[in-house]
Amino acid sequence: MTEPRWYLSCHDPFGRDRAVTVLVERGAVVLVSPPGSSAVLSPAQTRQLGRTLEQAGLDAAAG
Repeated sequence: MTEPRWYLSCHDPFGRDRAVTVLVERGAVVLVSPPGSSAVLSPAQTRQLGRTLEQAGLDAAAG
């Protein structure tokens, strides 16, 4: 079975398009930031990240 996975668009500090990945692996939530970068999120993107983490947590608990 494929583990749940989400990609959230963001930018790095230099304005380049990046993504934060959220996945569920072996009953745990894994948050992967852009490689070698920081993730810069707008207020709307932080709300989306919160909803995604909530769903991932539910999926992990049910797994």
